Formats: sequence, structure tokens, C-alpha cells
Amino acid sequence: MIYLSDIERSYTEGDGFPFSVPAFSNFRSLSFSSPVSFFVGENASGKSTLLESIAIATNRIVVGGKSLEQDNTLDAIRPLASSLKMSWREKTSKGFFFRSEDFFNFIKRNRELSSELGEYAEEYKDSIYARNYMLGQKNALDSRYGDLNALSHGEGFLQVFKSRISTGGLYLLDEPEAALSPISQLSLLYLIHQMISDGEGAQFIIATHSPLIMSYPNAQIFSFDDDSISVEEYENLEHVNLYKRFLSNPQRYLANLFSEY
Repeated sequence: MIYLSDIERSYTEGDGFPFSVPAFSNFRSLSFSSPVSFFVGENASGKSTLLESIAIATNRIVVGGKSLEQDNTLDAIRPLASSLKMSWREKTSKGFFFRSEDFFNFIKRNRELSSELGEYAEEYKDSIYARNYMLGQKNALDSRYGDLNALSHGEGFLQVFKSRISTGGLYLLDEPEAALSPISQLSLLYLIHQMISDGEGAQFIIATHSPLIMSYPNAQIFSFDDDSISVEEYENLEHVNLYKRFLSNPQRYLANLFSEY
């Protein structure tokens, strides 16, 4: 299901970041034709900046971080977000915005909360009501997310993702691969496919460097390289071809890379 169909930028010019990012110089609109779309490109190419702007413009909730209104790290990009007009096939308030750094904070806070609830239950063990209340809260937290103290970051990410996602939503993910092994990245693709295939479906817009994640079948891929935003085929992406060249003969590739030394 495609919920957000088009983004149009009003003709506004600004000084400095983010309007100085080359990819935004001629950016006027994007149209989404697939339930899964990827923003790919080198660091500082603007892919995360546009994703964050879409998150602000569509009023997504944030998993693990401050609300978008309270996050002063996003102040610089708010003029770009304000210039975006959203067109919907079917507007949805369901879904969330996720950044890899927010996930680590989310896991840390929930691990601490689970431990604290266990400690409080022991501290108030003489009060059956208080002890049972604390244990009930801890069990509810562990039931939703699993025992976060026993999970790796990758396992925790997949558990949180699985527990928070549902059909009918628009999900914006910024570099989810940061917490995931290659196998876990494939597990993420499986979860995404489940959501897209079930019931109302779902829509995902993902900024990523991972050739594994961006290989999702029939996904729409927007490249932010070459000072523009263009739709590209998976096989033509420099990210993909670099991995292919490297993995075909890593020692030869590294020998050329280090040849000056």
C-alpha cells in the first residue's frame, strides 16, 4: 500500500544548510510508486536530511528519541520541512520515524527500566501490592520487547521493530543496518515484507548504505549522488558495484588501495 504518494517542494530559497546541499538545488518533487522506497548516497548527500524533513512534515512519532517538536538537533532542517507539501493516497497517522542512534538510547533506557522495576519489587517485597505492581510492570515490558538484558543490539532491534510495527502505517527508517548483522538485515526485510503483504499493507521509506537492505524486490531507489535526486536501478548503484568489486577479490582491491604505502 502506498499512503504517501508525492512530495512537492515549494519554490523557496535559503542560505546555508540544508539548502546548500547540492542534491536539493534542483529538487522540486518526488513521487512514490512502490510500498518500499530507498534513499541512497554517500555521506552528506542529503538522504537523511530529506528523510528527517519528511518525518517532521508528516508528524511521525519517534521511537526512542525526543519528539520531533522537542528535538533541537533538527532545527536547521525545519525550513526545508516547512517547504514540503505532502500528497496522500490515504492519509495515515500510524507509523513512526526511527534513527539508529535513537534505537541504542531506547534499548538502554528500557534495560535500565526493567532492572529498576526488578530492584523496586525486591525493595518493596514486604508489600504484596507494591511488589506485584512492580513485577507486573516489568513483565509487561519484558513481554512486549523480550528480556532486553539478554538480547544483543541486533536481536533487540528486531524485537522492538516487530513489537511496534503494524499494518496501515508509514514508516521512516534512517540507516537501520547500524545495529544489524547481515543475517539480521535479511530478517528485517522479511518483517517488512510481512507488513506489506498483510491486510492494509504498509509503506516504508528507508535511508540506507546497505546493499542487502536496498535489494528488496521491486523497491524504488532514489540516488542522492551526482548532485541530484534520481531514480536508479539496483544493479547500477555505486554502493552495490563497490561491494561486488571488493568481494570478488578483496586482497587485490586492498593492494591497490594501499599501493601508495
